[in-house]
Amino acid sequence: MKRRLHKKYLVLILAYSGLLLLIPYVLDYRDKSVQIPQQQPRCPDMENTVAQLWDNGDNRGNGSTERAANRSQTRIHIYLHATWRTGSSFLGELFNQHPDVFYLYEPMWHIWQALYPGDAGSLQGAVRDMMNALYRCDFSVLRLYAGSQNLTTAFIFGWKMNKVICSEPLCDAHRRHEVGLVKEDRCAKCPKRDIRELERECKKYPVMVIKGVRVLDLSTLVPLMRDPAINLQVVQLFRDPRAVHNSRLKSKQALVKESIQVLRSKKHTDKYKRLLVPNNRVNRAESYVSSAMELICDNWLGDLMLVANAPPWLRRNHLRVRYEDLVLRPMEELQRLLRFANLSSSPALDAFALNMTHGQGYSSDRPFLISSRDAKEAIYAWRERLSVDQIHQVEAYCSEVMRRLGYEQSGKDRTP
Repeated sequence: MKRRLHKKYLVLILAYSGLLLLIPYVLDYRDKSVQIPQQQPRCPDMENTVAQLWDNGDNRGNGSTERAANRSQTRIHIYLHATWRTGSSFLGELFNQHPDVFYLYEPMWHIWQALYPGDAGSLQGAVRDMMNALYRCDFSVLRLYAGSQNLTTAFIFGWKMNKVICSEPLCDAHRRHEVGLVKEDRCAKCPKRDIRELERECKKYPVMVIKGVRVLDLSTLVPLMRDPAINLQVVQLFRDPRAVHNSRLKSKQALVKESIQVLRSKKHTDKYKRLLVPNNRVNRAESYVSSAMELICDNWLGDLMLVANAPPWLRRNHLRVRYEDLVLRPMEELQRLLRFANLSSSPALDAFALNMTHGQGYSSDRPFLISSRDAKEAIYAWRERLSVDQIHQVEAYCSEVMRRLGYEQSGKDRTP
């Protein structure tokens, strides 16, 4: 009796096992019968990682068409994406001078000041939220960082150099259509206008441009680039890392506070822990400013890889500019910028760009002052001012970025 039961159980087990083996073949046959296309297995590489930033946007079907339509029907929003000491103030000034542009210089400075010592990474959400409001001409977001101050045009960071604030109808210190640097002493006498008056002016302009150095990487901006109401376009400025390092050292006392904020954003990453320990061979300010340069190059590399693997609509809304090209060929690069922003050119703006790159010398007692400079001296000053060890250090941790941007290592042809 027991042997008979064992045989029954054995037959049942074998039948069940056979059924399990047949199931995959049945499913495979069904898949082939409906001719579902098979995808090749893919490894979790950089392409898959950055694709998550825009998968939802592209799955809407007509996302690219919608973005193109918005660009032609509504006004244009541009962000000048740069880091400290890359020449971004000069780039921004080209837009500040254009009569069809509403320009804001470093508005996110208010966030970093109000929330200090918050690390740069934790501030990125607040930075994006502020940009989202500003591009809609909603300046009430600044109240979050104004403290007890009245919110007027005089609260805006860099307001004494702002062509809109210092021109009619808000002030008669300058005429908006005339090209030329704003005179700070004259603008300082302008009446303090309620921020709502500036909002009304903002809505009149077909193009709005914000310049900033406080967005750590391009991925922070992707949601604004995908938003049909903003349809953000990005001009990203790069510069030879050795020239950036040289300029940062020259201005190290002014940059140490923000360099620490940048370094603290990576404090939990083993790779960067050593950067938070000042080098005993140099002063603390120089150590922090130098260490932050490595993170800057890493962020640049991440941005370059993100754009390289991005869908066509993002690449169309991203323009890469090298500082060296901008100052050596200002007329040509200015035309690229104007085409990207759908702005017209003028002889006065062409002359302004040319004059700003053909000044006398490079040094200035006020390194953040916008002034006419000798372009070639600005580009090659690092060769004379950095030591051999400093040059090799920057080249070591920025080598891949330099290769992708076309900057030769020292000892090779040094033409950018």
